[in-house]
Amino acid sequence: MDGRGQRIEVQRTSSSSSYSVDGHDAGQERERNLNLPGDPELGSREKQRLDRYLGFIASLAFSATLLASWEATGGGLLAGLYNGGPSAIVYGLVVSIVGNLTIALSLAELASVHPTAGAQYHWTFVLAPRWPRFFSFFQGWITVFSWSALVCIAPFFIGTQIEGMLKLADPSYKVHGWRSTLLMWAVSIIPIIVNVFARRVLGVIEIVAGVLHIVLLPIIIGIVSNAPRNNDVFVWDNFVKGFSGWENPGVVFSIGLLGVITPLVGIDGIIHMSEEIKNAKTSVPRAMIWGTIINGLMALGYAIAILYFMGSYAEALMTPTGYPIIEIAYHATGSKAMTYMLMAGGIVPGWIAFFNGLASVTRLTWAFARDNGLPFSDFFVKVDERLRVPVRALGLTGSTAAFNAILSLSTLGLYISYLLPLLFLVLARVTKSGRGVPRGAFSMGRLGLPVNLVAILFATYFTIFLPFPPTLPVTDENMNFSGPVLGFIMLVSIIDWVFRGRHKWTGPTTRYPRE
Repeated sequence: MDGRGQRIEVQRTSSSSSYSVDGHDAGQERERNLNLPGDPELGSREKQRLDRYLGFIASLAFSATLLASWEATGGGLLAGLYNGGPSAIVYGLVVSIVGNLTIALSLAELASVHPTAGAQYHWTFVLAPRWPRFFSFFQGWITVFSWSALVCIAPFFIGTQIEGMLKLADPSYKVHGWRSTLLMWAVSIIPIIVNVFARRVLGVIEIVAGVLHIVLLPIIIGIVSNAPRNNDVFVWDNFVKGFSGWENPGVVFSIGLLGVITPLVGIDGIIHMSEEIKNAKTSVPRAMIWGTIINGLMALGYAIAILYFMGSYAEALMTPTGYPIIEIAYHATGSKAMTYMLMAGGIVPGWIAFFNGLASVTRLTWAFARDNGLPFSDFFVKVDERLRVPVRALGLTGSTAAFNAILSLSTLGLYISYLLPLLFLVLARVTKSGRGVPRGAFSMGRLGLPVNLVAILFATYFTIFLPFPPTLPVTDENMNFSGPVLGFIMLVSIIDWVFRGRHKWTGPTTRYPRE
């Protein structure tokens, strides 16, 4: 619908991968819609553009390092050891890889048509058969705040792992929340500075980080493999339940998936950089698919190796450092100094992934502000003319990250953000109605519908179990707040729609800078 409540039918033209609106150019229709009473002039917003400076190799490195899969697998071992054990970690990773790859393939089709920083909310607007303005607005809120929470994970992991190593060095060391917070901020300083003042260095950083991401893995596995080896049954047929209070094997396995889903969540990160990537319609889909495959295989190999040489299950699970991977590294090397080196090998690539996460969420937030999706959008849409970076959008991201409660919704929110456009895509495929099925540089052809359905199945499965509490009985301390926090964000988005959004939101911008 347009700003006056009238339906806008969007159909793909036969001559290109763009869309037309009632026979007119979509950009012209968008220009007319933006010039509504109370809206800024389109011209001022069209000037807020980003430069295309990233090639395919840098894009692939960005996608691969952003996920930081094996590094995150090490950080998230506790979830799987607590619910399910070694076999749940191995087979759970297989489930996570297959599920996330089908999602990546499905999103890649859409990205090959509309490679835009807005991504999910843009595609939802194009595909929704009814109420596209509301659904895309609602989608935008979920995606922006889920990504704002996701960028908290890297500094949280790194800060608390540093405290875990301090605990290993001095068992009398007391872990305090304020120290963890200070460490998180210390970890964040350089990535923020680079994202603001040295954005063109990002391409070089991505390539270097991509090399480290791949090269450090076999080195770490080689060092750890000097430890005594567990037998095959321990790794492949050792399902553990009872620690958490959950008894049903299916529920235990599903709850334990959190530790192996997190390493691959954020597969859409490269899409939000689309407006700074050369030949985005081909580079972005390829980078996203290959980034998912590479990270999935690396995470699986890392997990199998760690489980074979982890030593005592009980000691790893009950480690006073809070991180089983620290205890496993110490068991494997017998040296605190070597343990610190091994941990640094995982922390450095994970830290560089934070550079990427900040860049991605900044562009997403900027795009949503560009389309009047956020309160005070006119302020946050500003791109610094000298730095060519949406600095104000980056500042908004940092403020959101300060709220620890938002951290819990990242994984859950992102899978919901994948579900909406995929549901509308399948609906368009099945009914041949709505706004048509997009076809771009990447297409799965007849396999598209089956792959889309499998992607929806996995995303729904993950979404159902992510809000479950990890431990029974549920208390204030072990409560999983992802469901309530996400529900609050949804409520805020609806309130914003009623009082502001329905008057200001006309849908995503459909005009982009030249390739």
